[in-house]
Amino acid sequence: MDLDTVADELYALRPEEFVAARDLRALAARRSGEQGLAREIGALRRPSLGAWVSNLLVRRQPDEVPPLLALGEELRRAHRELDGPRLRRLARRQNEVIGALARQARRLAGQAGHPVGEGVQREVEETLHAAPADADAARAWATGRLVKPLHATIGFPAADESVPDRRPATPANGPGKHAREEKPPRDPDRAPEERFRSHLDRTGKERPRSRPDRAAEEKRRRRLAEARSRAREAERDLRAREKEAEAAEGEAAEAGARVAELEARVRELHERLRGAQAGQREARAEAQAARERSRRADRAVREARRRAVAATERADRPTAG
Repeated sequence: MDLDTVADELYALRPEEFVAARDLRALAARRSGEQGLAREIGALRRPSLGAWVSNLLVRRQPDEVPPLLALGEELRRAHRELDGPRLRRLARRQNEVIGALARQARRLAGQAGHPVGEGVQREVEETLHAAPADADAARAWATGRLVKPLHATIGFPAADESVPDRRPATPANGPGKHAREEKPPRDPDRAPEERFRSHLDRTGKERPRSRPDRAAEEKRRRRLAEARSRAREAERDLRAREKEAEAAEGEAAEAGARVAELEARVRELHERLRGAQAGQREARAEAQAARERSRRADRAVREARRRAVAATERADRPTAG
């Protein structure tokens, strides 16, 4: 028995079957002397319904996994290369694929006896959006062992680390040369700056901005920075809460395994007690029968003694004439 084999078996079960099967596996490992494995099995967490449906799709339709992962790689590459047209084309393709997979997952769940509503459907779709956006999320989804749905993040976190500076360089040939450089795709967040630099490239002169324009852009930038800061803080808080929840669930799982072990021990003792009680009743019946036989034997002995005495007395009497 090893953890991967047990985990694959458990996460293939329906959610309501998970805990009992996990606890029995942990108990079996503990009885075989594999205490570390028993703890690891006991720490496995039951999947939520949304995670189970996502796992079901991976397990029942394994051929659908590689194409979505490959599409995610293409999307991340296009994001790194700032290829706007390709990104839009791949994004449309992603939405079509994810929509079809989500509907397929919902059908599979219904066939497995767990019809799901719109809320779980959205969790499955969000998981399918998260997998192509991040390589780690993709690997977690492909295992078919999700405990909870994945959450799609804005953009492509893995690709953002390697994205080059999006600002075009100032023409090196001077303002009078009208040098042209290849421009990256438009970024909505930087549209005002791009319009300004485009004017600079065409005229070689910096068009002065009005004070209200500069103030509005500065205000927008501050708001964007604050929003990103709040988002990062929220994500840190979420990760902290998730770690606390995982630790608590791990402790609960280990306690559950211990309870299952003790309950099995109690059942075993009850069986032994019932066997002992049956043996006791049988022994009492045998003792009663033995006492009855002893009483009958005593009566027989007394009767035999009485007959012997009577015979002796008759033998000792003088015989008449």
